[in-house]
Amino acid sequence: MLRNREIQILILVMCSITFVATVISVFFSLSTAALIFITSVLLIGCSLLFTSWRYREIEKLSGYLRQISGGDYALDVRDNREGELSILKSDIYKVTLMLSEQRSLLQQDKISLTDGISDISHQLKTPLTSMLVMADLLSDTGLPEAKRTEFTRNIRIQLERIEWLVSSLLKLSKIDAGTVQFKKDQIAVRKLIQKALEPVLIPMEIKEQTVSIKGEDTVSFLGDLNWTSEAMINILKNCLEHTPKGEVIAISFSENPLFTEIIITDNGKGIPKEEIPYIFKRFYKGKNASEDSIGIGLAMAHSIITSQNGDLEVKNRKVKGTQFRIKFYKQII
Repeated sequence: MLRNREIQILILVMCSITFVATVISVFFSLSTAALIFITSVLLIGCSLLFTSWRYREIEKLSGYLRQISGGDYALDVRDNREGELSILKSDIYKVTLMLSEQRSLLQQDKISLTDGISDISHQLKTPLTSMLVMADLLSDTGLPEAKRTEFTRNIRIQLERIEWLVSSLLKLSKIDAGTVQFKKDQIAVRKLIQKALEPVLIPMEIKEQTVSIKGEDTVSFLGDLNWTSEAMINILKNCLEHTPKGEVIAISFSENPLFTEIIITDNGKGIPKEEIPYIFKRFYKGKNASEDSIGIGLAMAHSIITSQNGDLEVKNRKVKGTQFRIKFYKQII
């Protein structure tokens, strides 16, 4: 403490005042001079003791901060007393909690990033290996023309799959980062359904499936048409995949003062009860998923809808099939 320049100046000033006061009081009486000198010495001593205590407390806080910088967030320096140091301790503790939470979030992000990279690598490894093998076979000049055509077609399919995967992951990463600016246009639900059905009409025709649409033309919600149709396309693809040949996919929609609801129902096998909590998790593939399924479509649909003040839930029907319920709330509750 005494090494600090401000303390040295303080002691010098107090001693100077004591000396001057004592010298002046000598001219009045020796007893007055002695009283002033003793009182001044006691005051200086008390001041130094109090300052020493404050410096020890500050030193404790400095040690606490050094431990925090070393990654130890377990210490608690709060106290219930009044005073500047107590307020400072409480503020430091609040900052410590915030840093601890941020560290936990960063750790979770690192784990998620590692898992995501691992999943992406796994998804890309299979088609890339397949394409490498077929590319080697295509270099054989003696390969029959029919096989050459087949391998070329398979390579194109695998490239389209990789392109879709990369595109979907980029969209998801933009949504997660909050860089996507969703529009808030008044969208007619019937127009949204028609736009979402366009890419799946041919696959539905191949499987001889039909679609039933029920709802009033006036039903609408605030949202982004292109992004929401992207979400619905992925849900419809899932329904199409699990609906048997010749069956019907039903779409109904309605509106009330709280939300706009869209219900999409298929007649497939349904989702096992134990898989429902994980159905919107990225790269999750259920028991009934096809071999070509990557497990990212429903995850992207969920992210798009929830990012627009909406909700997406799935449940099994009592008879057979799966029901997806999309809700777009009119206000944040």
